[in-house]
Amino acid sequence: MESAFKAWIGHPVVLQVALGDIKVPLRGKLLKDGGDTVRMRIGEGWDVDIYKTMILAVEEDGMVLLPS
Repeated sequence: MESAFKAWIGHPVVLQVALGDIKVPLRGKLLKDGGDTVRMRIGEGWDVDIYKTMILAVEEDGMVLLPS
């Protein structure tokens, strides 16, 4: 079975992540879909692995599409 995250690899996204009782949005680009984690680039060259069990939702980052 293919992971739901594979379709988002290489795209700017906002992940809704649960940290205990706190829910936070993380904006960045998904780089890799691993076994239990996804790797995401946040900012300039800061890559983090996030456990899939912590991810509540994935959505396209609409801020990327806005002109500067």
